Amino acid sequence: MTNSSNNTFINLKNETRASFIAYYSLALIIVGTLLNIFTFIILCQPAFKNTAAKPTIHYMRSIAIFDIIMLYGWNLDHYLLEVHRNTLQLYSIPFCKICSFLDYFTPQMSAWLRVFICLDRYLSLSRLERTWFSHSKNVLIIIASNSIVFTIINAHVLLFACFYNTDGSINANAQWYEVYPLWDYVNLGLYNCIPFILMVIFDSGVIYHFIRVDQVTTIQHRRIQHRSITITLVITTLLFLTMTTPATVYYGFFTSTTSYVILYLFDSLLYTYHILSFPLYFITLAKFRRIVVRFVTTEKLCRTRVENLPIL
Repeated sequence: MTNSSNNTFINLKNETRASFIAYYSLALIIVGTLLNIFTFIILCQPAFKNTAAKPTIHYMRSIAIFDIIMLYGWNLDHYLLEVHRNTLQLYSIPFCKICSFLDYFTPQMSAWLRVFICLDRYLSLSRLERTWFSHSKNVLIIIASNSIVFTIINAHVLLFACFYNTDGSINANAQWYEVYPLWDYVNLGLYNCIPFILMVIFDSGVIYHFIRVDQVTTIQHRRIQHRSITITLVITTLLFLTMTTPATVYYGFFTSTTSYVILYLFDSLLYTYHILSFPLYFITLAKFRRIVVRFVTTEKLCRTRVENLPIL
């Protein structure tokens, strides 16, 4: 095989892989949107409406919403760029600003909501009395505060990023400073490093108190009550590290030296993590599983009854 035919074969192989990843990104949008919407619906069922007793539900609902929005950022761009040779950022300056902002704001919010879930579980297991963080109203304050903080942190993207080049094309950077890769480094810290470290600290505290706490009747009840959520937190933390870190690291430090197919692959792994809330809750949380089964069987029963109604 000559060098020319060999290069053609390699390019064709890379294009095939890129096309597969592009359509996988589209599949993530469809499946992830449906799963996260269904998760949100289940978490709004009467069994989960007592947020005064279980304020963590506020975090879980918010995560479902932010995980949906995430899928329509860079993940959608992979499909649009490969299949339609365009992206939302290149559509117009307003689209460029909004999409660039959401590409950083949304994952950071999603990660920090998971951090506060870990903190909430740690405080619930380590304190017999409820703390300030364990009240429903305060949880909503925390979510709103996080939204404000990360909006301020990423506001410069809305204000200064995206401008027209002399040839009329759109540049996603800023005219007065380099947004990329600088903000990829910042995102690595805000989305991956700091949240992961805090998750590990709080999860370690949860596991410590779960194992070492005195064998008292009231505590035993709390141990049983928090067993499933402890498993969920540990799995979530491990998946967060293994599935989200590679993409953020490679986009921050190795964009120019790594094949775009590898970058797409790591990005697909990252976004896959954000569609896993439903299967994770279904497997590890018995109450969530019972509500899903009841919800599905009830809907099926209602549909059957409607179909069997006599035609007048």
